[in-house]
Amino acid sequence: MSEFPPPAAPVPPRRPDPALAEGLDARRSVPAVQLQEPGPDQDTLLRLLASAVRVPDHGKRVPFRFITLEGDSRRVFGEKLAQRHREVDPDTPEALLAKDRERWLHAPVIVVVVARLGPDPKIPEQERLLTAGCTCLVLLQAAQAAGFGACWLTGWAAYDRGVADILGLSGDERVTGFIHIGTPRMVVPDRERPDPAALLTRWQP
Repeated sequence: MSEFPPPAAPVPPRRPDPALAEGLDARRSVPAVQLQEPGPDQDTLLRLLASAVRVPDHGKRVPFRFITLEGDSRRVFGEKLAQRHREVDPDTPEALLAKDRERWLHAPVIVVVVARLGPDPKIPEQERLLTAGCTCLVLLQAAQAAGFGACWLTGWAAYDRGVADILGLSGDERVTGFIHIGTPRMVVPDRERPDPAALLTRWQP
């Protein structure tokens, strides 16, 4: 009986996919204020999230989960956010409090991406946080591929413990991003992108 494992299945020939590359290169953020109805329905949203969870995940920890803000819950969340802002800083200008209330009322669907961290004997916290961050980017790409516009926002609310409590996060969870998804009101022009050649160096011993 051979001591060697059976040979692995042959690797299929590489087939470049120009459409996939074009889709990646076309990704751009649509400002949240430029998003409107319709947004993805429940089945479509689950399909987008099915793409988002296909991210590198060292140790298969699944260090993320999702919360949606839809319908009137967006308004209620905005009111609670403004109240929290006033608690933190009683001198907050009314214009900023109004922004806290209104920023959630444009996109019909907002996905709160939550990083699930905490002690882990093998996988560093940063790696798990990066995995959660990857889901944000893939969700943006999936939303655009499905014909929607999307935007990844954070702001002070993503880092405030009181806001985390409003969302029902546990002590070892944190907001990675608020992903606003809807139908664009306008065609967003692309912005200048960095030259990858200027960012690349080749290490030599």
